[in-house]
Amino acid sequence: MKSPSATLQIQFCCSLVLVMSGCGTLPNGHGWGQDATLWPGFHRLGRAAIQAAIDPVTWVPTAGATVFAVDHFDKRVSNWASEHTPIFGSKSTANRDSTILLDITCGGTVVTAMAAPSGPELGSWTLNKLKGGGVEIGAAATAGGVTNLLKQAVGRERPDGSSNTSFPSGHSTGAFACAALGGQNIRTLPLPKSAELAVRGGFLVLATGTAWARVEAKRHYPSDVLAGAAIGNFVARFIHDAFLGVDLHLPPVDVLFAPSRDGLVVGLSLNF
Repeated sequence: MKSPSATLQIQFCCSLVLVMSGCGTLPNGHGWGQDATLWPGFHRLGRAAIQAAIDPVTWVPTAGATVFAVDHFDKRVSNWASEHTPIFGSKSTANRDSTILLDITCGGTVVTAMAAPSGPELGSWTLNKLKGGGVEIGAAATAGGVTNLLKQAVGRERPDGSSNTSFPSGHSTGAFACAALGGQNIRTLPLPKSAELAVRGGFLVLATGTAWARVEAKRHYPSDVLAGAAIGNFVARFIHDAFLGVDLHLPPVDVLFAPSRDGLVVGLSLNF
């Protein structure tokens, strides 16, 4: 793994190139952030919720957290990781680097938001960036709020015994929320598919490194960071896709609402 400082230098150099592309428009002629809204409608809300739920970065960590809850597997892996620290070398280094990696991940999200094409005119570009940035800040803040509420409700003791706020991991929530937002932003850029996949993969590597560092630092159990990853990705994807108003040509999922004698019927339609 590259050192955080080396990764930050690479990210800075790439950002200079990316931000220069932020003055164009999306394929529909609108700027990124232009169609942000507080009232996306039930159809878009439902579709965004389904897309966020079926995203592998939501359901794979959710399933993983369930597996780790079986037969004390959670504590055994936590003890092994904090004793051997195979990636970061020591608990103190892991604790420090978890925050550095989180900051780099979220910094990358800011870069991709600035690089997203928001229009050629300064006035509209600024307004669009403020609207789009507001949605993404709200997404990250909401993910963090959900995690903090769960921390207080669950009251799980940390592996190092320092507090009762172990589940879920706030660092993991923040990192995966930023990775989800950055990954969606990068889709708006006219990049080759291989470059897009590489950047999105880089976000996931940084977020995963953040989460694993919390385990090696003995600050969280594996299920804590997996739950945080699922929450961060789901909430960020949902709010981004529902409220930012950017058509990313995602797989066709339609949510149908119809009244019935007993209330409201909700249907899911997948088009192949």
